[in-house]
Amino acid sequence: MAQQEEVSDEDDDIPSEFISRRELEKGRLSRDEIKRMSVFKNYEPGEPTCRLYVKNIAKQVEEKDLKNIYGRYIDIASEAERNMFDVILMKEGRMKGQAFVGLPNEKSAEKALRDTNGYVLHDKPLVVQFARSAKPKQDTNDPKKGQKKR
Repeated sequence: MAQQEEVSDEDDDIPSEFISRRELEKGRLSRDEIKRMSVFKNYEPGEPTCRLYVKNIAKQVEEKDLKNIYGRYIDIASEAERNMFDVILMKEGRMKGQAFVGLPNEKSAEKALRDTNGYVLHDKPLVVQFARSAKPKQDTNDPKKGQKKR
């Protein structure tokens, strides 16, 4: 059954395949609750980028769950925005329980971070930060690092 989906700037017009603002607000921890949780200790959102780093993800969470949450921050009518929307959920190894979400622009990512940080999914609150770029660290020119003293 195909649904007609219209998207505008109004939050209420977000397609039903995505989580509603009301559901997000209902499922999100309060600022006080966030401050009291160890998982948010030393929390820093980081420098704004169009990619989000999400951690503290319950093992039952699937990629489609994250797409349901973060899909509301793209213009579904725009093919370009749909193509830029990307969710990578790590299910095993060192990065298990973490994900990267690519959004079309910084503004969407900032709104997504504000709305979803502390949202409880499968009994675990999401910890959302801006992803750091994969640039190599600049410390390679520091003469004190990497050299052995004789």
